[in-house]
Amino acid sequence: MDCLAEPAALLSAADAIRTRRSIRAFTDQPVSRDMVTRILDLAARAPSGSNIQPWKVYVITGKARTDLSGALIAADMASDGVIHEEEYTYYPTQWRDPYLSRRRKVGWDLYGALGIEKGDKDRMGAQLRRNYLFFGAPIGLFFTLERELNLGSWVDMGMFMENVMVAARGFGLDTCPQQAFCKYHAIIRRHLDIPDGEILVSGMALGHADGDAPENRFETERAPAAEFAQFKGF
Repeated sequence: MDCLAEPAALLSAADAIRTRRSIRAFTDQPVSRDMVTRILDLAARAPSGSNIQPWKVYVITGKARTDLSGALIAADMASDGVIHEEEYTYYPTQWRDPYLSRRRKVGWDLYGALGIEKGDKDRMGAQLRRNYLFFGAPIGLFFTLERELNLGSWVDMGMFMENVMVAARGFGLDTCPQQAFCKYHAIIRRHLDIPDGEILVSGMALGHADGDAPENRFETERAPAAEFAQFKGF
């Protein structure tokens, strides 16, 4: 079915972009395979260099999702000395402003909404582990690229993932992109049969936002265009 066949069911592009947020508490309301397929089909209109369309997606739900979550939580809480490391560096190795201040603010805004006080490592750890439960969302997605592809394909993947998130909002759903999964790529690889030739770029939760959850009621700040853009010739 054409994803655009029901325009009344969609938000405008501007509204979908404006209302997209990283949701950290979902209801258990199911999302159908047909809906996930429609979102991915729409997202696949993302641009890519020479139209190579490098993205790959693994979708998980039901018992498979529950089993994976259990394995990830067990690994995160284990004291067996096994070291789990992501395969690529996501954040800067040396933090500086404005990036450090922005990171700290969003972290403390989230913890503040949840009533987690500074230094409460137990509750911070528990909140981090909620990533591995997909924050309660019924659908998990994992995005991979073949290892031999270069940086341009990572740019392509970013545009594709943004399309997934905006398309989901267009259909009244919400998402949370989760690089936190990458630390446990080996476990995820086994559960999803991801070939060794692919690198895990990110996970993502997909579902219906829990409107009563306090962590979903704060909105992150964004710098205006005047702060990061330069205009010439206007």
